[in-house]
Amino acid sequence: MDKTLLKGLQVLELVTSSDQNVRITDVATTLQLTKSNAYRLLRSLEAAGYVSQNAVTKEFAPNLKIWELGMQVIRRFDFRARAAETLRDLADRSRETVHLAILDGREVIYIDKVDSLEPVAAYTRLGGRAPAHCVATGKALLAELPEAELAPRLEGLVRHSPFTIVDPMKLLAELRQVRAQGYAINRGEWRDSVWGIACPIKDSKGVVTAAVGVSGPRYRLDDIERSDSLTAMVQTAAAQIGKLAM
Repeated sequence: MDKTLLKGLQVLELVTSSDQNVRITDVATTLQLTKSNAYRLLRSLEAAGYVSQNAVTKEFAPNLKIWELGMQVIRRFDFRARAAETLRDLADRSRETVHLAILDGREVIYIDKVDSLEPVAAYTRLGGRAPAHCVATGKALLAELPEAELAPRLEGLVRHSPFTIVDPMKLLAELRQVRAQGYAINRGEWRDSVWGIACPIKDSKGVVTAAVGVSGPRYRLDDIERSDSLTAMVQTAAAQIGKLAM
């Protein structure tokens, strides 16, 4: 493994994910680098066009080249644009926040979303990540993996709320149920006040491409009749988007 390349990528991730511009000392302290190493890595990223330094404050910020690369990756999921109308329709009918998510290792990435118009709603960030074992979209996607591929992702499960399932065998049992019934429910397993319902999206060949789901405050989703209604809406949306992913 090229350690210099790895450190450079870690610096890039730090600069990109920070809410504020970063200083050389910030990078050195956070990543446990010497200031000279942090400086060289930042200068290399600047030369490649990924970051830039403010001439006055000497702080570094990410450049749009990173966004351009991200958009090129997103374009691979070309059904995202075609799914937009279905997502908006689901949001209108459910009155909840809607997510389109893909699986990346042990996490899901929200590649599209439509916010709820309700004054109290679930908040997520477009492009944000969430632990797959804690959210409905993640469980819907994990459930579709072969168990041999799933097993390593069930090791070292992290608790994020009092309701997070951290026992691998219990989670495996739930994922088997999710696969059998075709939908997943998050009962406050990431944020204890937020519930969610999601279904996998399959193309015409039965290949899972993503998951679609709704999320909202527990008091709106834990009613059985309401939950059943939302599940039917999400299943319909997943089927519609699946046809677009052909």
